[in-house]
Parts: sequence; structure tokens; C-alpha cells
Amino acid sequence: MKPKWQKDIARERIEVLFNQADKTFPENKDRADRYVELARKIAMSYRVKIPKELNKKFCENCYSYIKPGVNCKVEMDSEEKTVKWKCEECGHVKRYPYEG
Repeated sequence: MKPKWQKDIARERIEVLFNQADKTFPENKDRADRYVELARKIAMSYRVKIPKELNKKFCENCYSYIKPGVNCKVEMDSEEKTVKWKCEECGHVKRYPYEG
């Protein structure tokens, strides 16, 4: 069991890595994917959950950094009341519920 202060530092590092991935994505997609990989490794080794808003920024299947409209298609399904995110890299589909 890791101390709380170590878990807090791990969360901060995860946020910094996702911010760096967001900044470097337009120039170097591979580096952005590497930042996601490092953030996941930190989360796993310190047993820290990646926050929900950051969890939506990478593909659960191929772990590549996702930018909606660039390497991800976003569709709304009004019958199922879900938003579908389809990764252009691997074709994996994520579904998020919405009210409306």
C-alpha cells in the first residue's frame, strides 16, 4: 500500500502527462501516445484511477491519444441515448450515456 502523498504525486504526474500529450499531439502523434502509455503505467503501479475526464482522451483498446474529429469519429445515437466515439486507429467503439 502506497502512502497518500505518493498517490497524490502520481495523480499530478498523470495530469501533467495528459497536458503534454494534448500539446504535442498536432506535431508528434507518437509522442502523445507515449505520454498516455507512461500515464497508464504510473496509474497502474500506484493503483490510482485515471480521472474520468482524462480517461475519455485515450482509446481503451490501442491506448492511443484521441482527439475528436482528428483521429476519432463522434456520433450521437438518439434511440440508445448514447454518444459513440470510434477510434480511427483500431476501430474500437466507446459508448457514453447522455440525458436528453
